[in-house]
Amino acid sequence: MALTIDLDGRVALVTGGARGIGRGITEVLLEAGATVVTCGRSEADPPAGAQHRICDVRDPDSVAVLVSGIVDDLGSLDLVVNNAGGAPYAMAADASPRFHDKVIGLNLQAALLVSQAANRVMQAQPGGGSIVNISSVSAARPSPGTAAYGAAKAGVDALTTSLAQEWGPAVRVNAIDVGLVRTADTADHYGGDETVAAIEATIPARRMADVAEIGRVAAFLGSDLASYVSGARVACHGGGEMPVFLHIAQGATTHHPEEKK
Repeated sequence: MALTIDLDGRVALVTGGARGIGRGITEVLLEAGATVVTCGRSEADPPAGAQHRICDVRDPDSVAVLVSGIVDDLGSLDLVVNNAGGAPYAMAADASPRFHDKVIGLNLQAALLVSQAANRVMQAQPGGGSIVNISSVSAARPSPGTAAYGAAKAGVDALTTSLAQEWGPAVRVNAIDVGLVRTADTADHYGGDETVAAIEATIPARRMADVAEIGRVAAFLGSDLASYVSGARVACHGGGEMPVFLHIAQGATTHHPEEKK
């Protein structure tokens, strides 16, 4: 029998799941058979088959209403993907305390608030549940221009391992350290297709990830196939980033083996 990711009968919540990486995750979970709820601070158009609810994931009362409403309407909450996050570019010396509060609140505090609310439900369910935190490679390397974001994601990774210890065996908690991902905004964000191509050439996979590839990792971690996986930080970055000093040392005349004439 072939191995398949089967989430039939599971109820999943994907924060920020109507756009970008979150949308790709939502689409994969739907394909795997899950009933999926997305949430955001405003109305949105989620993938066909998903529900969308308004929630500020930084606000404990809003999160409590969201989670209780999902359980009341759908009967359970089996999988949570804490995807909502991001940060605009700002040098740390110039950014205001309020700016840093917002970045850390969205990228770290919100994941904890949603996880706490979900855990209360999952601990009481016969099948427990699974929480997947969308983290970043910025958690483990310098993140100039997005320092608070990198620090928050490092906190998410640390939070993941601690919650896995506290909430097992009923609830598994894992994180995905995501690298560069192509979305509708990629070219605008990095300054055009030529720049994106140059960036992709530095990745061992020779491309950025597709949003569905992040979704498949999340679906696996939320499924019974990962029943003994908890407290893990799964790298999904196409092989990682080449250290700058090596790129400089190799010089412009050194090619990847498959590019040699």
